[in-house]
Amino acid sequence: MKRLIINADDFGLTRGVNRAIFEAHRGGMVTSTTLMACGRGFDDAVTLAHSISQMSVGCHVALVDGTPILDPADVRSLMASAGASQFRKKLGGFVLAASTGRLDAAQVEAEVTAQIRKLQDAGIEVSHLDTHKHTHMFPAVLKPLLQAARICGVKFVRNPFVPARPVAREIVLRRPDLWKRSLEVQILKSYEPQFRREVAKAGLRTPDGALGIIETGILDEELFQALARNLPEGTWELVCHPGYNDAELGAANTRLMQSREIELAVLRSPASRKVLEEAGVQAISYREL
Repeated sequence: MKRLIINADDFGLTRGVNRAIFEAHRGGMVTSTTLMACGRGFDDAVTLAHSISQMSVGCHVALVDGTPILDPADVRSLMASAGASQFRKKLGGFVLAASTGRLDAAQVEAEVTAQIRKLQDAGIEVSHLDTHKHTHMFPAVLKPLLQAARICGVKFVRNPFVPARPVAREIVLRRPDLWKRSLEVQILKSYEPQFRREVAKAGLRTPDGALGIIETGILDEELFQALARNLPEGTWELVCHPGYNDAELGAANTRLMQSREIELAVLRSPASRKVLEEAGVQAISYREL
């Protein structure tokens, strides 16, 4: 059996992103989304979420490139510098801090809990967790994040690791935009065994892995169809980022601009839906996991 959760990240980033995710669910194939507690479009996203009960809504935990829910003084190890009010902007600096023991586990747990609770306090039944830039693949984040999930009653978490060969080799060879990202993702797979052990020990559940990680920012109709046709047996998650490239998005700190409208078109395309059907793929949400 092949099952696929199609999850739109960044719900709450802007109103244009919110509208695109709403449209990609109502008129497309998106089955789940993850809401940013710190996003400028949070209130608008909550309103939309209450009108689309069939779509599962999780928490898109941000520990990099954003603003904490808690007082920055209470989560100092997550801040860009002493006295700063913002998280580190670059993933590289965050990874260095995570890998050298400079992240305080209690502070990570407290901030993750606060972000989940903000959604729950707004009436959102939080179905699952994932993280901005997939920071929970690192042990320094994973363990306190899983503890926060247990405290808040969240049962599912994204598995951010890709299958061995998500698309056919010949497509990768003729798409230079996939080369560097493919190498980086394969290197990061060394964290996967520990990830699976920790999730199991915490009593949470997760899909078999994720698609769309390598293709972030370049997901088009060709790559979507290649992913669908090459989907292994099991339950997987497709990570996507639909949105509208408007002025509000231009003011947000994101590298994903024009690509969001391309992804929205893919997710609403009859051809995309047809290729899933032909490949025998059942689209589900996190609630059905």
